[in-house]
Amino acid sequence: MNYKKILVVVLVAVTMFFITRYGVKNIFFPYKYKEYVDKYSEEYNVDPLLVLAVIRGESNFDPKAESNKGAKGLMQIMDSTGKWIAEEIGIEEFTPDMLFNEETNIRLGCWYLKNLEGEFGSLDLILAAYNAGSGHVTKWLKDERYSPNGDVLTYIPFAETKKYVDKVKTNYNVYKHFYQWQDIGDKWQVFKETICIVSKK
Repeated sequence: MNYKKILVVVLVAVTMFFITRYGVKNIFFPYKYKEYVDKYSEEYNVDPLLVLAVIRGESNFDPKAESNKGAKGLMQIMDSTGKWIAEEIGIEEFTPDMLFNEETNIRLGCWYLKNLEGEFGSLDLILAAYNAGSGHVTKWLKDERYSPNGDVLTYIPFAETKKYVDKVKTNYNVYKHFYQWQDIGDKWQVFKETICIVSKK
């Protein structure tokens, strides 16, 4: 009898864990715009979970978001950056309003992340450049106050950029925690079957 009570408590606890886990995941760390994120992250060879982390940090998944500096859309791309990327990837007759289109914005953002990866390599530098611009990061890397070797930044002089890098990296870690466990349904089924086997003994 005591074993059955313990099993009930365990089942309730585990059920609440999964409900909470899925609630937090779906509400606060959703996998929105999956079709476009998956398509263009694969095309440009970037981690889709990083793309989601950037989107969450930039616009919180609001495709109509616009900053006071004029950055637009899901991945908060500036007009000039959007025009440059559009020319690079062959989008003709680009207009800034196109940045409010979910697919276009994600496509340009994925390309930009890959371009920054090729330029800087490390995640910290990629995110710093995404926020502050490549020019600033290149300048900081040449300054011994911020970089001891020209390869890493030990100090980011822009407080906003430092906060942004930390925020997106945290988002990224949470997304990896939730979405790299893709076989969770199978594991839950195995757990239930194990409980049933134990309860019959």
